Amino acid sequence: MALLTTMTEIDSEKVDTAKEALEAAVTWKDKLWEWLTNVDMWEMVMFSALRIIVIFILTRIFIRVIYRIIDRSLEKKEHSRLKVNPRRLVTVGELLKNITWITSNFIMVMLVLGEIGFQLAPLLAGAGVLGLAIGFGAQSLVKDVITGFFIILEDQFAVGDVIQTGSLKGTVEMIGLRSTRLVSWTGEVHIIPNGMITNVTNYSLNNAMVVVDFPFSNTKKLEDSISLLKRAMLKLKENDPYTPEAPHVVGLQSLSASEFVIRIAIECMPARREEMERQIQTYVKQALEEAEGLALTDGE
Repeated sequence: MALLTTMTEIDSEKVDTAKEALEAAVTWKDKLWEWLTNVDMWEMVMFSALRIIVIFILTRIFIRVIYRIIDRSLEKKEHSRLKVNPRRLVTVGELLKNITWITSNFIMVMLVLGEIGFQLAPLLAGAGVLGLAIGFGAQSLVKDVITGFFIILEDQFAVGDVIQTGSLKGTVEMIGLRSTRLVSWTGEVHIIPNGMITNVTNYSLNNAMVVVDFPFSNTKKLEDSISLLKRAMLKLKENDPYTPEAPHVVGLQSLSASEFVIRIAIECMPARREEMERQIQTYVKQALEEAEGLALTDGE
């Protein structure tokens, strides 16, 4: 009798469980049908989808318009009277386009997330804190990149230019957004962070002026000294194919009780300034030695 009672209770529990499962299935079906037939919800989804599509289209249009403005601005700069390296314009254009693309798509993603239902305030606050932390941790890097961008944009110097910044002087071998590489005339390679470039002297924008002064004793005649220097400079021009004209003997520069000074000047490429100074001094020294040798010969 007890066994029969126990089996009856088990069957009753099974029936109750089946009823509950059936009721749950019916309830879930009703909820699904209610969700599928919810007109207000589908209207909201449709309008959100339309707004997302409009946001995407407007973002693409905005990016194309900014790209066109950048291209036209750089094209005008390329055809201006200022000499600008075309490769540098391409670099600046690509950088500006990348900034535009990243910024526009970031704003688009934020707007789309807002349409989906994400809370943008905590997200933006977290992004702001993260950006602030990165900014504090990479201040020098950000400074280098910003300075490098303006060096490229303003065309302050180009690869191959001879420049001096601070105590460093050399030929520009590479210009990047973060650093600039200089090679000195003795072969040392200087890698300078762009943020440390506060002032620049560019020797390659115009020809360099070589000025050399030669003192002579007052016992020498002025005309003879000038003639000697002119012959030496003509000889330099004949022997040096890279010198288009003979250095100009300017004339008397200064006069004192014991000596007078004659100045020689010539324009040359910035990279040849030191070489030209040495050549002028060498040819003048040779001319003086030859003149002294002739004087000794005549005296004998």
